[in-house]
Amino acid sequence: MSDLHNSTTEIKSTAEDKDGLIEHAIEKIIFGSRWILSLFYLMLILTLILVAIKFVKEFAEFATIFWSIGEAEFVTGVLSIVDKTLLANLLILIIFSGYENFVSVIGVAEKSFDRPKWMGEIDFAGLKLKLIGSIVALSGVHLLAAFLEIENLDKENLGWMIGLHLTFVVTGVLFAIMEKIGHSAKNHHQ
Repeated sequence: MSDLHNSTTEIKSTAEDKDGLIEHAIEKIIFGSRWILSLFYLMLILTLILVAIKFVKEFAEFATIFWSIGEAEFVTGVLSIVDKTLLANLLILIIFSGYENFVSVIGVAEKSFDRPKWMGEIDFAGLKLKLIGSIVALSGVHLLAAFLEIENLDKENLGWMIGLHLTFVVTGVLFAIMEKIGHSAKNHHQ
């Protein structure tokens, strides 16, 4: 009877070991799959380069007409340059925070003197808030540029721009409120 019990226990143990190995292999594949995201972040870096090229092109065009344009056109040109800068900042924020939140800590930046203070401190919720905040800022810049040239703008399009901007603002406020509620509930349970 004892031999039968030992044999049954041995078979169970072998099956559990096999299940454990399969589970470990699957988990290792799943965990390693996060590196696929690296391709997305590398493409975002290339996108940042394209934004930089567009920035230089727009600046060069702006610089050549600088002396001959009016005040409204000047401010619109400056806003266009600011717009590209905000977009580049947004891309950097997404690249750094996304990579650190979903792939791996950026080890080369750990001890760097130039490491941005926010790096490594923005979690996914914070990234969403920064993203919507950047979208609101970009939308605001476009809206301001439209107001500066209001005489040339279709009023229906302006209405749509205002509606979209307000949608972004309300979405940002709702995200912030939901995050605050979630953060308060998390702290309350601890």
